[in-house]
Amino acid sequence: MKLWKTILTAAALVLSAETSAFAARDLVIGITLEPPHLDPTAGAAAAIDEVLYANVFEGLTRIGPNGEVLPALAESWTVSDDGKVYTFKLHSGVKFHDGTDFNADDVKFSLDRARADNSVNAQKGLFAAIDTVEMVDPATVRITLKNPQSSFLYNMGWGDAVIVAPETADTNKETPVGTGPFKFQNWAKGSSITLIRSDAYWGAPVSLDKAEFRIVTDAAAAVPALLSGDVQAFPFFDPDSVAQIQGDPRFKVVIGATEGETILSMNNKKPPFDRLQVRQAISFALDRKAIIDGASAGLGVPIGSHMSPANKAYVDLTGLYAHNVEKARELLKEAGLENGFKATLKLPPPPYARLGGEIIASQLRDVGIDLQIVPVEWAQWLDQVFTKKDYDLTIVSHTEPNDIDIYSRKDYYFNYDNPTFDKIIADLNLTSDEAKRMTLLGEAQKILADDAVVGFLYELPKVGVWDAKLEGFWANAPIQANDLTKVKWTE
Repeated sequence: MKLWKTILTAAALVLSAETSAFAARDLVIGITLEPPHLDPTAGAAAAIDEVLYANVFEGLTRIGPNGEVLPALAESWTVSDDGKVYTFKLHSGVKFHDGTDFNADDVKFSLDRARADNSVNAQKGLFAAIDTVEMVDPATVRITLKNPQSSFLYNMGWGDAVIVAPETADTNKETPVGTGPFKFQNWAKGSSITLIRSDAYWGAPVSLDKAEFRIVTDAAAAVPALLSGDVQAFPFFDPDSVAQIQGDPRFKVVIGATEGETILSMNNKKPPFDRLQVRQAISFALDRKAIIDGASAGLGVPIGSHMSPANKAYVDLTGLYAHNVEKARELLKEAGLENGFKATLKLPPPPYARLGGEIIASQLRDVGIDLQIVPVEWAQWLDQVFTKKDYDLTIVSHTEPNDIDIYSRKDYYFNYDNPTFDKIIADLNLTSDEAKRMTLLGEAQKILADDAVVGFLYELPKVGVWDAKLEGFWANAPIQANDLTKVKWTE
């Protein structure tokens, strides 16, 4: 009997070890926003890239953890002396997840599709400098630009520039097919998105067998999910919940930086926000410190224009609209609004928006602006605010890298129009000289601040929390991504 018990115990230990070994190849990652769909080339939502970038889809280049440009589907490239012709040598033996071959035809299809007149790409401007895309041979692509563009290789690393196949491009929103180290398995809408390792991947194999992105929209539910082990990582964690985890040896808490300019967006063509005095009044009414303390647990870094403080081109303009209630009231009086006015504030789901919105509504009430808070879901925000421009004020964090040019886009949701600013951006796109670029970026930041296009609040911090036995997550977020290619369990 004792021998039989010993055998059973030993068998149980072996089974337990095998189960643990298998489980250690799987990972559940918590995300706060569900993507509206799964095609990075057809939507502006950061949540799309947070699941798919570098995991399922790849571009010619990719952005690394420190914001550097790295080779991806292109193993190398050359640039002509005039800076207008890029010749990319592609990796051979690459297949899409449906088994079809990847070659230069797919690159041409993807880039021509992204820049077509009927393109639905949210970052169509990334491709505006392209004149022609030619297949030299199946492993070589030649891209000719209309003019030199110093940011071209960086632009090709965005999630919006990933390469898709013509056979599956139209169905990627529901069943994405890429060339990455993970392939799509399942989307249980409202619950989770599951990726599994692609054994046919052309590059370095990943350590994880399966990655489930669990949708946890309620910030209060994130901590119990971690403590119970249901979720092992939140690469983007609610700053206000950090205190409940910090100091627990079971977890790593990593605080880094993002490219997320968090702003109070204003509809610049809708009265009374079409008047400079009103926008300036709102800017003076904002107490950034109180907003940062209340909406980002004091971890956000104040900004005075649309540029990350970590960027070498950053100009500190936070003093231009130092908190001044009396000045705000004076400007409203100059605008003929001494009795104030009413407006709506549409708030998407992230805690920085919902918490920040309550604080901002209180601050603007002090100067006579009565805001009606309208909570909206992410899909509603994209439809009503971003696409239809049906809003007065909103709060959002623009997490795309180096995106100051969005203020020059004529159909963008700010409804901002300044030919002087547009000229600076146009000159910037033609300039490769580093000193000149720094000067132009400084001028662009100053114009946006002077025009009080939006209320510039703070740079969104990246707070990551994950199991202490995990490594390979990015500390910073130079782009909107949860790159799992280096993530692994250490024991």
